Amino acid sequence: MGLPSLTKLEVGKIKKLRETGHSLPEIKRILNRGYGTIYRYIKDITILPEYQELWKIKRGGSKTRSLREWNEAKIKASKLIGPFSLRERMLVLCCLYWGEGNKTELSLINSDPALIQVFIVCLKDIGVEHSDLKISLRLFENINKNEATNYWSKTLSLPIGTITKIDVIKGNKVGKLKYGMCRVRVRKAGKNFKLIMSMIDLVRKGI
Repeated sequence: MGLPSLTKLEVGKIKKLRETGHSLPEIKRILNRGYGTIYRYIKDITILPEYQELWKIKRGGSKTRSLREWNEAKIKASKLIGPFSLRERMLVLCCLYWGEGNKTELSLINSDPALIQVFIVCLKDIGVEHSDLKISLRLFENINKNEATNYWSKTLSLPIGTITKIDVIKGNKVGKLKYGMCRVRVRKAGKNFKLIMSMIDLVRKGI
């Protein structure tokens, strides 16, 4: 059973705490209420002028703490991962393809250029050359074809001629799909497709 609804006294206390420069986590600790519930009542509250400086200090401290935690995470991640061996790159290829790849032919589509880059690098490890690749794009109507083509060509370090097809989808899309989605297909990929699917099967059975 969830907590009972806020009383008028609690709502007033939330607003007063916010006006006096308290952060959302601080108010949560004081009232033992959920973030969403508290945010609903503080989102339009203005910090009183005499508490603005305190509020700025708190915000600065939060940003500094977040930056420190990101740096610590990156250092720890570097120690945990270290240099990639061929075996580890094959595991990356398996996981990428297992999650995102076509299960009937050797092709993968995604809007994340970094993911596509990693996929192409891992394909090279199993003998796939750039000349074996066929790249196609899926773009919404509001995306400029030339800009998208140049972007993917430059990002993937592939000749523009590698991009053999552009499909236009009705509608507009922004954000992650600024340059559309990129599909990587491999020519005459029967053996390599079977290899990747076999490695995925080994991963599946080994976990």
